[in-house]
Amino acid sequence: MARVFWSDSGRQEVHAAYRAILRDWPVAHEELRLPTRQGETFVVASGLPDAPPLVLLHGGLTTSAMWTRNVPTWSKEFRVFAVDLIGEAGLSAPARPSLGSEAYAFWLDDVWRELGLRQAALVGASLGGLLALDFAIRRPKKVASLVLLAPGGVGRVRPGFLLKVAPLLFLGAWGHRKAHALDMGFDAREQATPAGQTFSKFFALVQRHYVNRMTPLPTFSDEQLRTLRIPLLAIVGGRDALLDSDETRHRLETLVPSARVAYLAAAGHGLIDTTDLVVEFLRTCRTV
Repeated sequence: MARVFWSDSGRQEVHAAYRAILRDWPVAHEELRLPTRQGETFVVASGLPDAPPLVLLHGGLTTSAMWTRNVPTWSKEFRVFAVDLIGEAGLSAPARPSLGSEAYAFWLDDVWRELGLRQAALVGASLGGLLALDFAIRRPKKVASLVLLAPGGVGRVRPGFLLKVAPLLFLGAWGHRKAHALDMGFDAREQATPAGQTFSKFFALVQRHYVNRMTPLPTFSDEQLRTLRIPLLAIVGGRDALLDSDETRHRLETLVPSARVAYLAAAGHGLIDTTDLVVEFLRTCRTV
C-alpha cells in the first residue's frame, strides 16, 4: 500500500473532519464499503435506488466532500454514487497503482460490479476527470455519458504552478488559504461563504498531512481521444492555474466529435457553478 499521509495522527485528523462532513451530508444517503482488487472502496450513495445511476470521481487532495454542493440537485434525478478514489485522502484503500496503467480501469470494473451497474453516467473532476476519461476510453460500453470538470490528461500541467504554491505552504494558516485560493481559483467572496469556509478548512487540513503524488499526470494521445463516441461535456476555467484549459478545449473540440466544451473564462481550477450545466447535459443524454 502507498503512503498517503505523513503520519497516522494526520490521517486520523483528516478522516475525523471528513466524517463530520459526512454527518452533515445535505441529503439522505448510505455509506457503502465495497471490496475491490485494490482494497476497500468507500462510496456515498444518494437518491432513489431505481433512478438512473450517476458515478462521481472527485479530484486529488480531497474526498467526495467536494460534491456536497451538487448532490442536492443531482440526487433528485439520479442514483448518485460518490466514490472516494483509492490512494487519496478519503476512506478508500491507500493504493496508488500507476496512473498510466489499466489498474484504475480494473478497479472501477470492481466498483461497477459491486454496485450492480451495467452502464452509468460518469462525472470526474481534475484527477478524477483523468480517471473517468481513462475508464471511458478503455470501457466505453460501461459509460453512458461523460462529464469532465477541469480534467487532467488532456491539457498540459502549467510548469510554474508548483513553484508558486510550494512557498505558501510554509506560511501557516494564511499561506494555506492563499495556496488554496491560487490552486482552486476561489475569490474572497466564495471563501467567505459557509460552504466555502468548510471546504477551505478541510482542504487546508488535507494539504498539511497529505503525501503528494510525485509522478507526472499521463497525457492521452490523439488516437486515444479519437476513440471516444459517447456524449461528452467538458467544463474548463479560463483562469485555471494548474492546467492549460485552452489546450484542453482545443484538443477535445478537434479530436472528439461528440464533445461539448463549456469554457468559463472567469473560472479557475475549482469549478463551483457547474451543477445546472451538468444536470442539463445529463438530461439531454437521457432523452436521446
